[in-house]
Amino acid sequence: MIVTNMFVTNKIVAVELTAMPPISRRERPAKPALSLETIVAAALRLMETEATERLTMRRLAAELDTGPASLYVYVSNTAELYAHVLDSKLGELDLKRHSKTPWLDRLTGLLMDYVELLIRSPALSRSALFSRPSGENYMAVVELILRLLTEGGASLAQASWGVDVLLQSATAGAVEWGAREASASEVQGWGALTAAIEGADPKRFPLIAESGLDLMSGDGPDRGRWAFAALATGIVATPRPPD
Repeated sequence: MIVTNMFVTNKIVAVELTAMPPISRRERPAKPALSLETIVAAALRLMETEATERLTMRRLAAELDTGPASLYVYVSNTAELYAHVLDSKLGELDLKRHSKTPWLDRLTGLLMDYVELLIRSPALSRSALFSRPSGENYMAVVELILRLLTEGGASLAQASWGVDVLLQSATAGAVEWGAREASASEVQGWGALTAAIEGADPKRFPLIAESGLDLMSGDGPDRGRWAFAALATGIVATPRPPD
């Protein structure tokens, strides 16, 4: 091919072009085989890196270089997908970490670990409010909570209802604490509440005026442990209504 050099007058430069050989499809890196494990791993990666409010099957399929229809072979909908993701994440909990402590300390420690796990994945914590996991990791958490409540004196019937109360409270707490950290208006909101408590009319709100800022005292972990202990001891002390 002959190319005219625009910077040199009356000169011609010969350029030899070498054609690039076509790339065979067989030489391209093979995609990882699609499986429930690879789907869950990709979903968790997207939730943590993109902080997405709602992961779609289309976005997940693009991440896996496949079509959305392929995903439905393994999960029937996004709710089932979130349940699998949550169960996978629960595998990070060390269920033996508090094994040397009394039942109540071990139970509150487990629930605080669960809360911290969810706070680190805000999108996952929000989905956990509606997910219904059924995998091995979730079952291990439920089994341990049942055992700890019965060690504390609850009947198995009380403990069976108590598991749901404790996990709901822990999940809601994780969502709230995560939202506080992410919200720019949180400081302003607390400032308004502080002013309202400090200015409470003792005649109209005598107990609020007497409690004062003790209503807002204590950090998140201390209040969380206290709340879980209060719930757990209440579960032990409160009989189930008759069938």
